[in-house]
Amino acid sequence: MKRTTIATLTFLLGSGVIGAGSASAGESAHWDYSGPHGPEHWGEIDPHFVACQSGHAQTPIDITNRVDIDLPRIGFHYKPGGHDEIHNGHTILVDYDDGSTITLDGREFTLKQFHFHTPSENHIDGHEFPMEAHLVHADAEGHLAVIAVMFEEGPENLALATPWAAMPQAQGHTAHLAREASAEALLPADRAYYRFDGSLTTPPCSEGVTWLVMKHPVSASHGQLVKFARAMGHSNDRPLQPLNARVVLE
Repeated sequence: MKRTTIATLTFLLGSGVIGAGSASAGESAHWDYSGPHGPEHWGEIDPHFVACQSGHAQTPIDITNRVDIDLPRIGFHYKPGGHDEIHNGHTILVDYDDGSTITLDGREFTLKQFHFHTPSENHIDGHEFPMEAHLVHADAEGHLAVIAVMFEEGPENLALATPWAAMPQAQGHTAHLAREASAEALLPADRAYYRFDGSLTTPPCSEGVTWLVMKHPVSASHGQLVKFARAMGHSNDRPLQPLNARVVLE
């Protein structure tokens, strides 16, 4: 499978897909989650977005049939580092300091940011969750790995307290967090996961992204789920994509 290149990584950093940047080719080519600029039209909006329409390894997916290969543990080396929170109109994103990494396949991936979708983009055995977090990582060569965490309604999530307290309520607004947010605190205690090859779930929908979906959800209170949904003002989930010839590992 074609890997995300350094050139693509540079584009994504500038567009705010990975980092907190502002204007770019991706931003000027307006896209949305509904209407004439919605997901079914992404591939027509800009030449950079052609994979959204023609790709064969797109995300999100419904994780159903799996192959059990006893996946190795992900090596987590996180520390608190979420500092700025950005409402870019497509999601609410927490930019992360360098220094937090995961080890996967003998390579080190640095956590760049985490952000949220409502409802969940990926499904598990046909089940849609009310919210999903994506923790976006890149290695030195520009390969991307995304850890997905599902949220279900339940007790209040303490890891969300800091970013939720400062959450910008309108597109284009940024807030500096009073205390560094912890990505590790977002993870479930049991870190078993599903793995598959996929893509970014937003334009340019670049493929070659390694997806690591936590098997076990974490909780968020009704109020926390509603606060994010209201801040977004709309659903920000891409429709499910066909699995095609891919295999989901566990």
